[in-house]
Amino acid sequence: MSKDIKQHEAQELPAFIPATDIVEQEDGFHIYMDMPGVPKENLSIDLKEGEVTIEGLSNYAPPAGAQAHHAEFGAGRFARTFALSDAVDRDKIKAVLKDGVLNLFLPKAEAVKPRKISIETA
Repeated sequence: MSKDIKQHEAQELPAFIPATDIVEQEDGFHIYMDMPGVPKENLSIDLKEGEVTIEGLSNYAPPAGAQAHHAEFGAGRFARTFALSDAVDRDKIKAVLKDGVLNLFLPKAEAVKPRKISIETA
């Protein structure tokens, strides 16, 4: 499928906001996003200046010939943008998609990580 066709189809799909958790740990921040039915090929993560943008398409469709009696999710598109603090080491950002959850790891820069200060005697 060409990129133009895929973009056209995405514009026709309803937009949704995936459930998202942002967690801070000592080594950095984790952005967890619920991605059921979103394959890696339908995800895009872009870093521009002080923002990271996550875009994607869910292509879930009920089985052929099935009649939906109740539906709360389906095919759709989403885009989320998060501002990055100067505390994030942009060169070491990692993304892992596993079991329908995207984990975007934003490591803290060495300069802002907590550290113990040694005390010297004079």
